[in-house]
Amino acid sequence: MTDQAVKVAVLGSTRGSSLQPVIEAIESGELNATIVAVISNRKKSGILERARSHHLPDHFISAKDKEREDFDKEVTQLLHEVDAELILCIGYMRYLSADFVNHWFGKVANVHPSLLPKHPGLMDLAVHQAVIDEKDEETGCTVHLIDEGVDSGPILIQKRIPVVANDTAETLKAKVQPLEGLAFIELIHKWPVEGIPQEEYARQQK
Repeated sequence: MTDQAVKVAVLGSTRGSSLQPVIEAIESGELNATIVAVISNRKKSGILERARSHHLPDHFISAKDKEREDFDKEVTQLLHEVDAELILCIGYMRYLSADFVNHWFGKVANVHPSLLPKHPGLMDLAVHQAVIDEKDEETGCTVHLIDEGVDSGPILIQKRIPVVANDTAETLKAKVQPLEGLAFIELIHKWPVEGIPQEEYARQQK
């Protein structure tokens, strides 16, 4: 942990509802962090509107007619300009290039609405339906580092809730979604996280 405010950047494409608890925790003084950039590939995304409503720096970067690597280079340039220390992917509907992942490995975290390594690669209601279909006794969300795989990076934070008999995919989504913001807050409180294998950190320098 550090006494200095953690410089957090956010990548998002959708509403960014899991960002709201983070914003509120910072505004209340509960969380020692500052959001240095909210970046989206969608000009009219809800997450940019959310950023503006809280007077946070918002950035639209168009992906039109750009190769994935070229787009990610623009994002990387902006992240360096704002001196981002931790990058949160919140509803970011883009696959990251290998160069981006390797350059930022150890600093980019994503949230997935299941208890990884269970149910990787699924999205939205499909994740929660898989929990029900497999008769899991508990579910939750996982914040993990992003690597080259799909939902396969080192696990940083998990929040758990029981699955009850009358749960549906919709009720599980409603229960799990609020946990995501809490998991991000916990991550920022702990940042930088200790205990990630050193060989994983080494990959960041490649």
